[in-house]
Amino acid sequence: MNWPKPPSDLVTTVVTVCVGALGAAVGWAVGAPIYLLIGPAVLVSLAGLAGLRMGISLSVRNACFVVIGLTVGAGFDHNAVDAMIRWPLAFVVVLVMIWVMLALSRWMLGRFFGFDARSALLAAAPGHLSFVMAMAAEAGGNVARVSTTQSVRLLSLTLAVPFVALSMGVDLGGSIVPQGVLMGLWQTLVLLVAGVIAGIIFGRLRVPAPMLIGPMLVSAAGHLTGLAPGVLPVWLVFPAYLVLGALIGTRFSGVSLSDLTNGLAAGLAVTILAVLLALVAAFPVALALGMPLAHILVAFAPGGFETMIAMGAVLGVVPGFVAACHMMRLFVLSILLPWMLR
Repeated sequence: MNWPKPPSDLVTTVVTVCVGALGAAVGWAVGAPIYLLIGPAVLVSLAGLAGLRMGISLSVRNACFVVIGLTVGAGFDHNAVDAMIRWPLAFVVVLVMIWVMLALSRWMLGRFFGFDARSALLAAAPGHLSFVMAMAAEAGGNVARVSTTQSVRLLSLTLAVPFVALSMGVDLGGSIVPQGVLMGLWQTLVLLVAGVIAGIIFGRLRVPAPMLIGPMLVSAAGHLTGLAPGVLPVWLVFPAYLVLGALIGTRFSGVSLSDLTNGLAAGLAVTILAVLLALVAAFPVALALGMPLAHILVAFAPGGFETMIAMGAVLGVVPGFVAACHMMRLFVLSILLPWMLR
């Protein structure tokens, strides 16, 4: 996912985290699901639209991803490994779903919202934002409108998925808190260091979200081998989710009201279409794999890569399944977008 350029000053990060913390408190007070993500995302977005400079420094962002990666990896066990042999079916469905999503969204944006053909396709792309925005700039499309539409889609999906999961009967109460025996201090430190090293290596290999995927695999290996059993403490996990929620909201920092107006309706329309298509695609996969429909939906919803993985951990999805499906989504987009643009 292409996050906004990180700020160079510490003050902006501190202010953004404080606004996010206030948003989390409000979310908790009103009983919002996954309040540590939704509360900060909403309030930081509103602060950015009001003119405040919102941003999270690269070091804080990476620290957040490392902790979430280790948290997700802690859910790996031998049952999760056994389930992997059934995942290719989901990958095939993801491929078809992305193509249908691109074709229908491009038609809708051009027909009802006045997008030109290239901008419509790029604004409809369900993810891979760094790739999409680079192509928009190179193709001479309406970059501001594409960016705003994509930002609205990301925030809307972050808000919509928990409520859809609730409507399916998923209990989200208190599920952010890690369950299990706390990991020892030395084990935690070793995993943190190993996770950072793995993230750096994966970054050199151009793996998506390396500072999340690397630690996730390190934590999974530690738990599967029994070398690092247990879960991370709440005082590490809670701030990581809060920072991620605030990070989602920073996409609206510097966005003018006119840009938001131009992209809001289009972004919401694309979001509704994406959720409906993800639901339709998720039904047969849930039946075939014997997994809850809400779990498949999180894996298929074209939200932010890191956000959906974190949300999958909260919902108790089989670790790695959400990451694998979203990595397949990025791979499919890398091939389909250039082909459809031609």
